[in-house]
Amino acid sequence: MTISSDALSEPGPERSLMTAGRVPTVTDISPDLNDHELAAALATATGSVLTKVRQEMIDRGTDHWTLKDVGDLSAHEFIMDVLGRTRPDDKILSEEGADRSDRLDAPRVWIVDPVDGTREFAEPPRVDWAVHIALVQNGEPVVGAVALPAEELTLATSPAPVLPPAHGGAPRVIVSRTRRPPAAQMLARRLDAQYIEMGSAGAKAMAVVRGTADIYAHSGGQYEWDSCAPVAVAQAAGLHCSRLDGSPMLYNNPDPYLPDLLICRPEWAEQCLEILANPDR
Repeated sequence: MTISSDALSEPGPERSLMTAGRVPTVTDISPDLNDHELAAALATATGSVLTKVRQEMIDRGTDHWTLKDVGDLSAHEFIMDVLGRTRPDDKILSEEGADRSDRLDAPRVWIVDPVDGTREFAEPPRVDWAVHIALVQNGEPVVGAVALPAEELTLATSPAPVLPPAHGGAPRVIVSRTRRPPAAQMLARRLDAQYIEMGSAGAKAMAVVRGTADIYAHSGGQYEWDSCAPVAVAQAAGLHCSRLDGSPMLYNNPDPYLPDLLICRPEWAEQCLEILANPDR
């Protein structure tokens, strides 16, 4: 599912949650939506809340750190309120909330990142920040949505985004604008790839989904909320998603630290895994 602001103005479960500039409220999202629709609607609505907060605080001359903190808290509270009303029996793991051990035995766990890329969120007019909403069952991310609010775009698991054709040139490896992880450097060197720089994990993963990058390899530290929704959407679009050693991305672990991942177009998966398995060649 790819939702633009124009599409959201049409009737239906993905309709716009902004009316005449109104900030969405918890009751705007119906509990009757299926899980895929709910994830997409919630990611989109949270993005609208954040966009409004961002602009209001910029207008007030708010400093960078306060903007980050207020954005995180506003988005977290909105998501918790909506999920608490629409899916009261489910458990939640949020970057901004206290972790509860009862999620480990729960059949349904929502894993969310209210603002993925808070640095970019707090540096307007940057657009490379995201909202992550995912549902995990039996360790697998079965539902997901990634909103890119500054681009007025949400990508979700059903119907899945259509993967664009391969661009035909050297592979494009996407990395942070401040750091190039060792795994990405290794792949870029061995594949003679070009670098693309971008902020948040969600924005990077969605760049591969959207066809503006080919490989996103991360090593050196992430948590489940950083990758769960992006992996759900990427897998639905037909991309390869795994740990750097090729093992599956599994979620709702006792320790949410999940330090590495590989998201790439399927035609690059075998070569990438071979290179990562043999770094000294």
